[in-house]
Amino acid sequence: MKILVVDDEELLVKGIKFNLEHEGYEVDVCYDGQTAVEMAAANAYNLILLDLMMPKLDGLSACMKIRETSAVPIIMLTAKTEDTDKLIGFEYGADDYITKPFNILELKARVRALLRRSGMQAAAQGSPATRISHGFVTLDTERRTAEVDGRVIDLTVKEFDLVELLMRNPGKVYSRENLLDLVWGYDYQGDIRTVDVHIRRLREKLERHPAEPECIITKWGVGYYFKD
Repeated sequence: MKILVVDDEELLVKGIKFNLEHEGYEVDVCYDGQTAVEMAAANAYNLILLDLMMPKLDGLSACMKIRETSAVPIIMLTAKTEDTDKLIGFEYGADDYITKPFNILELKARVRALLRRSGMQAAAQGSPATRISHGFVTLDTERRTAEVDGRVIDLTVKEFDLVELLMRNPGKVYSRENLLDLVWGYDYQGDIRTVDVHIRRLREKLERHPAEPECIITKWGVGYYFKD
């Protein structure tokens, strides 16, 4: 497993690198957003830890640029605690968020959980291919890819987890609280609007007409479901 750590606090980067390497990960580091974008384009990382406030290119802009070509899992590191800042991070394509100062044990747990959800570990163990199809949308849960009318669509880790849950249970309505528990984890403390942000992004990527969704449907006053 190869991880990129990006932060302008060199002492913090050194500590994160040491702890992740102790867990058996291969770790690259850099200290600004522009270099992070270049390294992400040149290397096949399994996960990126990306600070929000950095020189040359801030974390949000770097995240957005990385998302143009890659669905690599991204955890944002930030000193900001406002839920609106987290929502903006998700809008730009982040999969998870951890606020400074953080416990290194929590960071390692988040890394393990996100890698597990991304399917990297399962694929390495040779899990059998599984395809889920409803209408014009198809998921390959081994390769973690989505297709719309045969065209491959890049999804972030959380986007894939969310649509996979809905597609495995077509017609079942999930409340926002249910989706937060099942996709983000019961201990997630973020804003419930996170679900709405991800649903909107999924519609933009998977629906033929996002303003008039045919697949991911809103049950007003209840939640969301995938139409069978």
